[in-house]
Parts: sequence; structure tokens; C-alpha cells
Amino acid sequence: MVALGVIVALFAFLLASGVRLQTAGISFSVAGVDVEWRLYYLVALLIIVGTMIPFFAVFERRRSQARELVVLATLSALAVAGRVAFFFLPQFKPVCAIVVIAGACFGGESGFLVGAVAGFVSNFFFGQGPYTPWQMFCFGIVGFVAGLLFHKGPLKPTRGALCVYGGISTLVLYGGVINLGSLLIMGMPLTPAAIIACYASALPFDLVHAAASVFFLFVLGAPMQQKIERIKTKYGFSNQ
Repeated sequence: MVALGVIVALFAFLLASGVRLQTAGISFSVAGVDVEWRLYYLVALLIIVGTMIPFFAVFERRRSQARELVVLATLSALAVAGRVAFFFLPQFKPVCAIVVIAGACFGGESGFLVGAVAGFVSNFFFGQGPYTPWQMFCFGIVGFVAGLLFHKGPLKPTRGALCVYGGISTLVLYGGVINLGSLLIMGMPLTPAAIIACYASALPFDLVHAAASVFFLFVLGAPMQQKIERIKTKYGFSNQ
């Protein structure tokens, strides 16, 4: 619940900051060199730090912290590599699928962290911008809700259940929030006409993204879960 509160507060801050904070810049000189620092880097940094607070607060009471961190770092790297590897197919990316698996296997805080880190690090290849914090939050919230539902939650992480959740969460959670961010970043007024136009124009891309999540969860879901469970058992954190 603390993690959920922190995540909601961070998103509320991001939403309230609007376009001005995310697109503004600070200009200064260092050793005669003109530097312009865009504030969306600060917003991204705040989100990363904020997501780590509940994550490490939960891990403080766990065993084998370093071992689990290594696995989560590997999952984040896989998500980044998958996004980069499929750069030639717009929106057809395995990031949400890997984030869902991370949340289902390790819990909501871990799923959020994997998604947020994957969004931030992969944008060093695709380009950082005011959209980075929104992508971090959207990837993260998909993993967080997956943890609530599948990690000691009401649903079993079967292939079918993961595919259904992956498709819906990518379409509704990721697409629904990122489109709102696009409106704010472009400085468009949040009128019903603008919102409908934005969501309608983004729908084909959101459907492709959702289909990609279903595909990768269908192909990778069960094998990755088996490997992760073996690692958790071998290194002594199977009860977490």
C-alpha cells in the first residue's frame, strides 16, 4: 500500500507539472561552455528515485536481496534489449510482456521498478524527451498491477490469464495514460474533442502494442516463469 501511494503521488505530480515543467529548460555556462538542462530529466530522475523508495523498503526485510536484484536487473536488461531489437517494428515490442512476467513472479514493487528502469534506459537508444517519465510510469504500472493480481493475488499466472491481462493492460493502462501524456506534452487543451481525436488516432498503434504483448506472453510467459522459479528455488528466495 505504501508503494501504491508513492506511485500515485508521483503520477499526480507528473500530471500537475504539465507541460511547463517537462518542456522548460535551464541555461547556464560551465567553463565557458553554454549548457541547457531540460527539466524532463529531473522529472525522470525523481520518478526513478521515488520508485526505488518503496522497492528497497520492502526488500529491507527480505533475504537474498542482492540475488533478487540481479534477477530484476537482468529482466530490465532483457526488456531494454527487446525494445531495441524490434525497433524496426513500430509498437511491436516485448517490454510490457517482460514487465508483466516480472510483476507476476516477484510482486508489484518489483514489476514497477523493472518497467520504469526499462523505459528510462531504453530511451538512451531511442532518445530521451518529455515523454520519458510517462513511458516509465506506464510500463511500471502495468507491472505493478500484474504483481497485485498474480503474485500471491487472486489470479493464477497461467498462460491464458497472462495473455488476457497483458493485452488489456497494454491497451488500457499503457495506452490510456500515455495518450493523455501526449496531449499535455503537445500543449493541447483537454477538451472532449481533443481527447477523442487523440485516442482515436492512437488506437491502431495501441492495438498493435497490445497484440505484441499477447504474442510475447504466449511465447515467452511459461518458459520464463519456469526459469525464474528455478532460480528463486536455487538461490533461496522462492517464498518471496
